[in-house]
Amino acid sequence: MLTAKLSEYVAKAPALWVEGQVVQLTRRPGQSTCYLTLRDTDVDLSFSVTLAARVLDALAVPLADGAHVVVHARPQVFPRRGSLHLAADDLRPVGVGELLARIEHLRRVLASEGLFAADRKRRLPFLPRAVGLVCGRASAAERDVVENARRRWPAVRFEIRAVAVQGPSAVAEVTEALRGLDAEAEVDVIVVARGGGSLEDLLPFSNEALVRAVAACRTPVVSAIGHEVDSPLLDLVADVRASTPTDAGRRVVPDVGEELAGVAQARRRAATALTSLLDRETRGLAALRARPVLAEPRRLLVPHAEQTAALRNRARVAVRTALDRATDDVGHLRGRVAALSPAATLARGYAVVQTSDGTIVRDAASVPGGELLRLRLAEGDLAAWAEGPWADGPWNDQDDDTSGDTTDHTTEGPDQGFDDPDQEES
Repeated sequence: MLTAKLSEYVAKAPALWVEGQVVQLTRRPGQSTCYLTLRDTDVDLSFSVTLAARVLDALAVPLADGAHVVVHARPQVFPRRGSLHLAADDLRPVGVGELLARIEHLRRVLASEGLFAADRKRRLPFLPRAVGLVCGRASAAERDVVENARRRWPAVRFEIRAVAVQGPSAVAEVTEALRGLDAEAEVDVIVVARGGGSLEDLLPFSNEALVRAVAACRTPVVSAIGHEVDSPLLDLVADVRASTPTDAGRRVVPDVGEELAGVAQARRRAATALTSLLDRETRGLAALRARPVLAEPRRLLVPHAEQTAALRNRARVAVRTALDRATDDVGHLRGRVAALSPAATLARGYAVVQTSDGTIVRDAASVPGGELLRLRLAEGDLAAWAEGPWADGPWNDQDDDTSGDTTDHTTEGPDQGFDDPDQEES
């Protein structure tokens, strides 16, 4: 009965604006009602709030846990549980929540333009000629960046621009310093540094004009704003985000100790590699020199020399055989020619009978009596007188096998009326 009375009493209360911090937001897909828990930041008091989903959808920035809001709601009591809750019909971010909502809206606009895209990020140089530093006047951020950078690389050179980093003139001064350093040819990287602070103190580094100025820089920009938990829009557009100014000092230059150690290690590795290469090549050269063809080069020529000698012997034998055959052929031909030669016939005892005019006598009847004849023998010539046929002579009774021979064997007449004795009829 008490809860019913309380419910009736509370239902008579008018709607009111309630400010608090969202500690829990529950929204189930497909439901038109959302549930959130709103906590009073001044006292330990929480309220359960029901809200139409269309109200959340109308917000420029999605509502998140921890946001500060004001809700227009009417109090209600659940009779069964006896708990008080608020039925809200409107919700608006306020204070820090409103600032965060505006920053989030700007972030979404700039992201849609591609200013935060990863492919726009440029790599920092390995060793910059000069480091541009935009920081507060005599600030701890300047000291942290410079000291940490020089501790890593003592020869690093800085171009420092001390400007206002909070307040109404901060955006203009930081933007002008950025553009000035970007125009210097010696500056290879720019660091924008500031110590920690509240959201309102860091608000200039989420300004649209400053963010666009950083995006337009040709020189790589390092953002070192606040602490690690702080995240202004400058961190998103910068080429490199450093969690703190100290981290920025470590990022812009290499560590000279590490580099010297790397050089020493590279030299040792190179020396080891070179020694291994020389040892391997030395072993290869020794193996080549130990091969028989290099240890005794003449051995390579021995088979060729033997082959050449064998070919020479075969050629000599072939020539000698050819000469012997040719000699035999010449001897055979000489014997055949000698056998067919008239001189050979004369050597067997025959004679050639010629008349005084050189005509060879073939028929005894063709020679008249008293004709001077020339008898050509194998050795020398004889002169004879024809006495007529052998049967008519006084010697025909002699038993002689030389019948028909008209030669006078007793008289060697002078060589009168005959041709040259050396003339022969072949």
